[in-house]
Amino acid sequence: MQRMSPLVRNIIMINIVVYIIQQFKPEVTYLISLFGIGSEYFKPFQLFTYMFAHGGMFAHGGFFHIFFNMLILGQIGPVLENFWDQKKFLIFYLVTGIGAGVFHLLIQHYFFPGEVNIPMLGASGAIYGILMAYGMMFPNMELALMFPPISIKAKYLVWIMGGLTFLISGAGVAHFAHLGGIIFAFILMRIWRGPGGSYF
Repeated sequence: MQRMSPLVRNIIMINIVVYIIQQFKPEVTYLISLFGIGSEYFKPFQLFTYMFAHGGMFAHGGFFHIFFNMLILGQIGPVLENFWDQKKFLIFYLVTGIGAGVFHLLIQHYFFPGEVNIPMLGASGAIYGILMAYGMMFPNMELALMFPPISIKAKYLVWIMGGLTFLISGAGVAHFAHLGGIIFAFILMRIWRGPGGSYF
């Protein structure tokens, strides 16, 4: 298993602390979850805070939501942090997370205007961004999955996960954030791509 890197460890700890706070102070979820632009609860800073919230009254999946998000972050994040550096990894994580939130708001505004008071929360947008970056940088690297217990190349895992998010989670607007994370990750990776199309 990849050794935990400092920034990834800190991000995981922040998510865990926020999750615990939400269990004892559910009202905090109203403040930090991402509401639609037309909602009275919407605040611009929620584009940042929503990606660190997993618990509370709006959480889907509860403990398993944060568990699997942090599991993927802990397995794949250190590879990218060590390859780049802490600053670049943080930029990537925040851009994909905030970008996923922006994508979600746009989809909600134009296609689901009646759901502005249904908030979104969780690090999934940024996590899907990390999966996308890993798949683009290390396409033939095999990852050992827990469920099912098989190994799969990164380039296949990204597209499988991207498709399953809609098949498994349903057609809810919040799940478009996963796609948003993938899209923003792809754009950022293309911008960062070196001469000859190499990421190295």
